[in-house]
Amino acid sequence: MRIAVQEGPFDLGAEADAFARGRCVSGAIVTFTGVVRDVAGGLKAMEIEHYPGMTETALTEIATEAERRWALEDCLIIHRHGTLAPGEMIMMVATAALHRKDAFEAAEYLMDYLKSRAPFWKREITGDGAEWVASRDEDEAALTRW
Repeated sequence: MRIAVQEGPFDLGAEADAFARGRCVSGAIVTFTGVVRDVAGGLKAMEIEHYPGMTETALTEIATEAERRWALEDCLIIHRHGTLAPGEMIMMVATAALHRKDAFEAAEYLMDYLKSRAPFWKREITGDGAEWVASRDEDEAALTRW
């Protein structure tokens, strides 16, 4: 398991390659990358804040639970903080498992819990000012399947 909370960008290809390299037992590797999106138009940036230490602990707990529920060989979570522009990669999840079902389900679990339970605070910056992003009902509802 590797957890990285970082301000700078990550190289998606290099991270996926490093995660997959040398795996002889895993029959499936799933990766997901989240991107800062500008749904309504006019987004200049997204600021992401977190509490160092607390965030890594929470992400480790989420990943540990995924490893407990599914037969994972390994998992990876990378999440950025700081100021990000639309189109920039904000996070990455990777899971490795003997079978694809475990790899896919664990990746979805990680994504759902990162979206709703990871201690990150997001603020959208537009030409009209800045506004904190509220939690969404559909993100909370996604947790009920787990």
